Amino acid sequence: MSTITNVPYRLEFSVEVPGTPEQVWEAIATAKGMSAWFTPTEMEEREGGSLHFTMGPEMGSDGQVTGWDPPRRIVYEEDWAALMGKDPDALSPLTSEFLVEAQSGGTCVVRVTSSGFGTGADWESQWWDTLAPGWMPSFDNLRLYLARFPGQEATHLEASAIHPGDPDALWSTMRTALGLGDEGATVDVRGAAGTVERVGERRALVRLTAPVPGILNVIAWDLGDGKVMASVRAFLFSADAADYVRREEPAWQEWLQGLAVTA
Repeated sequence: MSTITNVPYRLEFSVEVPGTPEQVWEAIATAKGMSAWFTPTEMEEREGGSLHFTMGPEMGSDGQVTGWDPPRRIVYEEDWAALMGKDPDALSPLTSEFLVEAQSGGTCVVRVTSSGFGTGADWESQWWDTLAPGWMPSFDNLRLYLARFPGQEATHLEASAIHPGDPDALWSTMRTALGLGDEGATVDVRGAAGTVERVGERRALVRLTAPVPGILNVIAWDLGDGKVMASVRAFLFSADAADYVRREEPAWQEWLQGLAVTA
């Protein structure tokens, strides 16, 4: 017997970003663009095209482009049930719509809506409660990408380590050890020069300038059950980026694993 998916969930927000509608469209509606500020993405760039977001080692989300109106509107659906390991009949697809509206002064507003239907289970509402705080900081990446690196292809650096402990204590340890000051501060993050662009709840966004320009996210995640994860993700824009990643990604991994986190 199928479960009735009649409980609606919805998330809506808008962000203002620099660039023309065409530049913004390239960033939000192409594999190259999405991979430069969100997560490694594969996309057939057309209505009906397939879509895959890489979320981590052996973890991803599959979907399909269901609306395509360049440079104004893209809609895609993801298999929410498969992503969460649930009964396919228990959840509708997760639908996300991006609308691009040109503004005066060389900016655009991107209006984002995500919606779906479930059964009203506790885990569903908890998942939707964490969707906005988990997803919206990526749009700071988008803003920075369009301001500094529009149209460029990203090379990714990613490392993480799980520890027992308290997430706030982990973040305090990471921020102090990396010398992450307030927004606007010039920093040296393990040999990489940059500027702190944004500080949020247990996370910071740094614009890297040398030796490789790019975007660095430093995050302390609360995994629950007394476990926390220290994570860094960088989007790098340089011909030298691949060599840099080969050298620095293992060093970041070792550094994250060596953090001493208090309970």
